Amino acid sequence: MSIKLTKDTIEALADAAVKVKKHSYSPYSHFKVGAAVLTEDGQIYAGTNIENSSYGLTICAERNAIFKAVSDGHRRFAAMALCTDEIKGSDFGTPCGACRQVMTEFMEQDMPMLMISAPKKGERKIFKKKLKDFMPYPFPKICE
Repeated sequence: MSIKLTKDTIEALADAAVKVKKHSYSPYSHFKVGAAVLTEDGQIYAGTNIENSSYGLTICAERNAIFKAVSDGHRRFAAMALCTDEIKGSDFGTPCGACRQVMTEFMEQDMPMLMISAPKKGERKIFKKKLKDFMPYPFPKICE
């Protein structure tokens, strides 16, 4: 990782995930998600979940953010932030299995994951995890 995660960088990444969540198109689940990735050169790309009546065509916020960055030529990331709607009985939401596998394609297992709980406007908690906490045994990369 070539970029240092300062308090300001963490806040900027968290802000991007919280802000983009407002643009979620989730008329079926009514579950809004925002994600933001930090590239190794310090750029932030944000994405939100976009649902479709054919559920399999829905794209999650995490993959949306990653694919936007990859489409601009980025292949390595320093951190990711994820903000979901409140989940009763849980401190924060986590990525789905498909997103976890996509993350392992472009991110190191020790990459910081900032899981954001923002139950009320202006109120949020950031839980710091690592990708390996969510995907300890990914499929191996077969082309490098």
